[in-house]
Amino acid sequence: MVSAETLTQKAAWNAAAAVPDPEVPCVTVADLGILRWIRVVNGMAVAGVTPTYSGCPATLAIEMSIEAALRDAGFDVRIERVLTPAWTTDWITEEGREKLRAYGIAPPEEATGSVRALFGETTVTCPKCDSTDTEKLSEFGSTACKAHYRCRACAEPFDYFKCI
Repeated sequence: MVSAETLTQKAAWNAAAAVPDPEVPCVTVADLGILRWIRVVNGMAVAGVTPTYSGCPATLAIEMSIEAALRDAGFDVRIERVLTPAWTTDWITEEGREKLRAYGIAPPEEATGSVRALFGETTVTCPKCDSTDTEKLSEFGSTACKAHYRCRACAEPFDYFKCI
C-alpha cells in the first residue's frame, strides 16, 4: 500500500515536472533535468531548480512557472535555486532528447567530459534526415544555449542544443 505522503510527493513532482521550458516548449523542466527534486514538508512543496547556466534569461520565468504549477496543485511553495553541481546537458533525459529531435532541434551529441565539446568542432546529426553532413552557420541560434546549423544533405537549417 502506498502511503499518503508518497502520493503527495508524487502529486507535487508531477505538477512541477509538467512545466514546459519557456524557450524550448517541446521539453519540460524534468526532461531538461533542471527540476532536481521536490520535497513536501507539512504541506509545503520545496522545489530544487538548477538553471542551465548562470546567465540564463529564462531562470526566473521557469521558477515562477514551477511555483504556479505547485500552487495550482494545492501546495504552499518554496523554490530553491541549486547551483552546485552546475547543470550539464548530460542531465537531459532520453525522452527529452527525442522530444528535441522531433521538434527539429539536434540534441547534444557528446558527453560534457569531452574537451572537443567545449573547444572543437562537433559532428552534429540533422534532426530531420539523420545526416551528419552538416555545417555550423552561427555559434548562437535562437537562444544562447543553441548554435545554428544547416544540413548539406537535405539543405534544412536547424538549431543544435550545445553541449555544456
